Parts: sequence; C-alpha cells; structure tokens
Amino acid sequence: MGEEDQSQSQKAVSLGQRLIPVVNKLQDICSQSGVSIPIHLPQVAVVGSQSSGKSSVIEALVGRDFLPRGPDVVTRRPLLLQLNQAKVINGGDGDEVEYGEFLHLPGKKFYDFSQIRNEIQAETEREAGANRGISEKTISLKIYSPNVLDITLIDLPGITRVPVGDQPSDIEARIRTMIMKYIRHPSCLILAVTPANSDLANSDALQIAGNADPDGKRTIGVITKLDIMDRGTDAHNLLLGKVIPLQLGYVGVVNRSQEDIMHNRSIKDALAAEERFFHTHPVYIKLADRCGIPQLAKKLNQILVQHIRECLPALRSAISSQLVSVTKEYASYGEIPESKAGQGTLLLNILSKYSEAFCSLVEGKSEGISISELSGGARVHYIFQSIFVKSLEEVDPCDGLSDEDVRTVIQNARGPRSAVFAAEVPFEVLVRRQIDRLLAPSLQCAQFIYDELVKMSHSCMVNELHRYPVLRKRIDEVVGRFLRENLGPATSIIGHIIEMETDYINTSHPNFIGGNRALEMAQQQIRSSMVIVPVSRQRDSGESDMTQTSERSSRSRAIVRSPANGFIKPPANGAISEQGARANAEADRNRPAASSIWGISSIFSGTENHSSIRDAPRNNVQKEPTYNIDHASPSIHLQEPPTTLRSSETFSEQEATEIAATKLLLSSYFDIVRKIIEDSVPKAIMHFLVNHTKRELHNVLIQKLYRENLFEEMLQEPGEVAAKRKHARETLRVLQQAFQTLDELPLEAETIERGYGLGTDSIGLPRTHGLPHASSYNMNMF
Repeated sequence: MGEEDQSQSQKAVSLGQRLIPVVNKLQDICSQSGVSIPIHLPQVAVVGSQSSGKSSVIEALVGRDFLPRGPDVVTRRPLLLQLNQAKVINGGDGDEVEYGEFLHLPGKKFYDFSQIRNEIQAETEREAGANRGISEKTISLKIYSPNVLDITLIDLPGITRVPVGDQPSDIEARIRTMIMKYIRHPSCLILAVTPANSDLANSDALQIAGNADPDGKRTIGVITKLDIMDRGTDAHNLLLGKVIPLQLGYVGVVNRSQEDIMHNRSIKDALAAEERFFHTHPVYIKLADRCGIPQLAKKLNQILVQHIRECLPALRSAISSQLVSVTKEYASYGEIPESKAGQGTLLLNILSKYSEAFCSLVEGKSEGISISELSGGARVHYIFQSIFVKSLEEVDPCDGLSDEDVRTVIQNARGPRSAVFAAEVPFEVLVRRQIDRLLAPSLQCAQFIYDELVKMSHSCMVNELHRYPVLRKRIDEVVGRFLRENLGPATSIIGHIIEMETDYINTSHPNFIGGNRALEMAQQQIRSSMVIVPVSRQRDSGESDMTQTSERSSRSRAIVRSPANGFIKPPANGAISEQGARANAEADRNRPAASSIWGISSIFSGTENHSSIRDAPRNNVQKEPTYNIDHASPSIHLQEPPTTLRSSETFSEQEATEIAATKLLLSSYFDIVRKIIEDSVPKAIMHFLVNHTKRELHNVLIQKLYRENLFEEMLQEPGEVAAKRKHARETLRVLQQAFQTLDELPLEAETIERGYGLGTDSIGLPRTHGLPHASSYNMNMF
C-alpha cells in the first residue's frame, strides 16, 4: 500500500471513529428529551425470527454475555445499543475495563455485565409487564470497550406467530408493525438474521426486509448456525448471494450452542472455535473472508460510516428546517409576565396589534391578503357598488304603480269636486311613496357593512390571542358592542336622508323635466299611439260591466227636471224643449277653457250648467200639459254604494294624457333622488360606521379592557397552551443541541467521495472509498 493510500486510509479510520459517536450523541439527545422529532438518524436494525440467533450475534459483536435469554420471546422492547471503542483504564491496577450505561440511569456505570442483563429485564417488565407483553418504548444502552468497533444497533423483538402469556392474539402483526416503523426509513440499515438450518426463501427476516428495501440496497444478510446444518449440505450459494442477492452481501457466523451457554462458555472461546471451524471446513475455508463475527463487525462499521456520510446533508437540512419551524412556534406562545407592569405592557401590545390589524384589513394593507377571494375593505366596496348601487339602478320608478292606480290618485286628489284644475297632490303623493321604498335597501346596506366589520373583527387573529381565549372573548364583546353603537347613528342618518327627500319635493331642480315638457311628451305619446286603455271592473252591485266613450255631447247628458217630481220625461220624439236647448247652449258659451296644470280640459263643466236647466221649466210651467194620475207613483230606491269604490269608466284621452305625464314627472324626479341616495348612503355608512370604528377602536379597547384588576383573568392561558409551550421549548432545546452536534463533524465528512466502489476487497466486502482494508481489523481484539 502506498503512502498516499495509507494516508487516505488513516483519514477514513479517523473519520469513522468520529462519525458514529456524533450520531450516537444525536440519538442520546433525542432519547433524553422525551419528545418526538421527525428526524431519522442513521442506524442498523437487527431483525429476525424468534430463536434465529439475533442475541448471539449481538453478544458476539460486543464480546460479552449481557442479553436476557429464554425459550420464548425475550426481546420485548427495542434495545438501542451503542458500541463505543474506548480505552478505559482502571485506576487501581491500570488494566483496561469495559462498562455499560443506561440512558434512563444517567451517571451509573455497570462493570458487571450480568447486572446489565438484570437491568434490561427489570426495565422491560416495568414497561411491558412480567408476562411476555411487548412495548415500543426503547431501552438505550451504551457499551464502552476497547474491543469493539463503533457501531449502533437496534435489537428488535423477534418475529413470532404463536402468542404466549399476556401477548395479544395479533402478536405477529404487532411485532411486524413495530419493526417496519424502524426499517422503512431510508436512513436505516437492515441486518437480516436467518438460521442456516431453515429455508432461506421462507426467511421472515429477508421477507420483511424485502418489504422495506425491495432493491436490497441497505440490507445485510447474516446466516447463523452454519455448524448445525445437515451433513452434506453447506451455505456456499447463500453466502455468495446466488439464492437471494443482496447488494451489501452476506456474512456467515457460528453461534454458541445452548450447551455452551449452559456451561458458561465465554465469547472469546466461542470466537476462537468459530475461527477454527471456518479455517478447517473444506467449503468455508475458501469463503473465510465472508465468514465470522470479526468480518461482520468490520463490515457493519464500514457500511455504517459510509451510510452516515451519505445521510449527513439530508440530516442537516431536516434539523435546520425543524429548528426554524419550532422556533417560530415557540415564539408564538411567548412567555407570561408575572408582574402587573409586565402584564399591562403585554396587554397594551396585544390591543395595539389588534387595532392595527383591523385597520389594515379594512384599508387593504393586511399582510395576509387573499389571492382567491375578496376580503376586508374590498368586500365593503363590493357591497356599495355591486350590490347597493346596482340594485337601486335596476329599480323601476313606477314599479308597483299601474295606470289605474295613478288615475285613482288623481281622482282622489280632486275630492268631491269635478275640479277645473288638477292639483299637484297626485304627483307628490306618488313620488313620496316611491322614495320611501329606498329606505329598506339603504338600511339593509348598512346592515351588510356591519356584518362585514364583525367578520373582520373575528378574523383579526393576533398570534397572542390564541394563547388567551378569555381576552379573545372580551375583545369580541367590546368590538361587537362598539359596532352596534356605531350602526345606530348610521341607520338614523340614513332615515333622515330619506325623510329630507320626502319632506321637500324640489321641482326646481335643474335636472327635473318640468310640467310643460312632461305634458308635451305625454301628448305626443297619446297621439302617436291613439290607444285608449280599457278598464273593466265588476260593479259591487252585481251589474254587468259598462263601457262608455270618452267624449259625449252635452245634449246627450242633459236631464230635464220638473218642479213637481224633479225629472221630466223627454218628448216622445226625443227632442229637448226649447228652453232646455237654450240653457245648454248658454252653458256651453259660458264654460271656461278648462285646463289643469297639464293644460288638459276638465271632464265635467261645473255647476252653472245644472242651474240653467233647473230654471228653464219654471218659466214655462203653465205651458206644460198636466196629467192626472189616479194611483200613487212607485218609489225609486238607490242602491247603496259598495265599501270599496274604483272607477269603472274607460280612460278618456285627457285621463290617459294625465297618467302619462304624471309617470314622466315621477320617473324624472325619482332618478334625481336615486342618485342622491346612491351617493349619500355609502358616505353616511363610511363616516358613522366604518371610519369611526377605525378611528376610535384602539381607544375603546383601552378604555374597556385595560384595567389592572382584569389583567390576570384576561391573560389566563388554557392548560393545553402551557403544555404546547413546554413541548415546543423542549423540542427547540433538543434541535439546538443536535444542530450544534452536527457542527462538531469534521469537514472531511462531507468532502470524501461518497458511494461504494464496484470492486470488492480481499474479504469480499464492498470496497468503500477511503476505508481501511479488511486486514487492518485485529482478530485478536476479542
């Protein structure tokens, strides 16, 4: 071997001696903390069926007899075994000593390995019971000895099928599940132990290892009990990987027999007998470099060092990521100050953060702006423009008013008179009625904004409020009450705005169409259509519907009265008397040019026409013939008017014009008021509800909640928050120690070329770049 190769080999040996202890330290840190962190450290898990020889292999690697033994399941808890090569000098006689330490008994050293066995049994029974129960809780044991290589092993319970003692009926499934929790992670190497006197194809260890490592990249096969195979058979093909190939290969070993154990045969003597067996066997002598506990120990050390080196980048990244996450979580919990001053400062800080978060959410300056939906102030703007204004723009000014309704209002405004001039009352009555309809949507808009502000107050979750549910509840109560108080003035001013619009109908508004213009447009509509809308209603008395023409001659409507009975029948030929005709003609001459505010002729001419007719019979009463009636005339009874009266006559041209003009005026003025409401209502809501809440929220919170006698109550944490803080603090401590431990790794740990070589060394092991040759392993170390 050249000087360069020797130098590289020495560096690799030194590196191996430092890598495994660092990983062991990481395991100690994680185990001592009592917390579970999602970091999987490089390690070797030993799996196999019950009585496959797992315990004998582990004891042979240690060189001492220290594991419990028995016919049934002995390993009932995972045993994390850390082998540390160290020269420990006894101060008395200067000899090297070996000892063990349990993680659950810090500082206590066990120099007697039989006591280690007793402690393993006692600790197992404390957790899993005395009657063959199993547990997933790990026992951690460190062995310090100059006769071991640095290796970390996890001895897992042997796979069994028949439950005994207190074991559940599904003991096999439980053990397999426990084993899979360890070996499924890529950072775990698998040491699959199989006895040579069983069929390798049916090996439980290789079967479960194949489930976790189907490519066989991280599985090492161990064939035990080679000395008790049937005479004439051997494990030649098994050790060469011709039956079930594994990339890391196989190693054959010879265990101590039960007789050896009963006669207290030492591990050292057993290893010597194993060496003689392999060197004298006609088949295994050619495979001596693949057989024996020393070869297995060296192979495990080499592969574990290389595996740790490959896992370092991912391990460092995982610890760093977890450190950032847990640090952030721990900071969110904070600490509870004990003094009143400290509590007051904390409360002020929380209230200020809450007020700022609320204002930022309303103004659209929040850090957590959503990219999937509108939130905060954007929802307020949407309600104003896309809901409130859009809904008002879609309102028909004459919605809910039929022509018959308008006609009825016009007739009602005349009262008992057949007025010459139609009053402005119908227009004002109708426009006030339509303006009143804007009150409900305006108030509803205010309610919508109030609801949005309440939602925003609930979504302003300052981190500290997660810790203090009482304070969160108090803030919600204060903010909710304050918003309700602000809603009152907002709705009140909205009501006043509507009342102002109904109290004064400003027909002088520059945008108002005006009466003359409305009349002209109405007349044009009527002339162009020349359609008279018929209205048919059943009389309440039960008579059939009647239709009349819009214009009748005065002559056809004249009725001649007599002084005797008030009415005179017209002549048989249908002619009216000369005096009646003159009276009608005189009335027509004296009738004014009737016009209303629209310039529409009145339907009825007035009372003077009736008086002329009444006087005419008096002047000619002697000229009328007198009839003698022997029997009394039958009386005439009028039908009582119904409770509800509606005009049953058809629209005249003048009425149709009046109705059309009134609707034009109504639409014109309603549009003016609508624009005012669309502008004034959002302003009122923003001033009295939204902006007032933003301006005064912080002051209100301080006034209502910043009271010294309430500090302890409001800053009271639930039990689970305190537990989470404690867990986060402990996890953070563990991760910080782990990160510092990784900084202790030598720089060459990440610079030496990674991966296994394609060739093999003289003992058939995969050649690891930079690692020592098999010949450097001291066979006399045991």
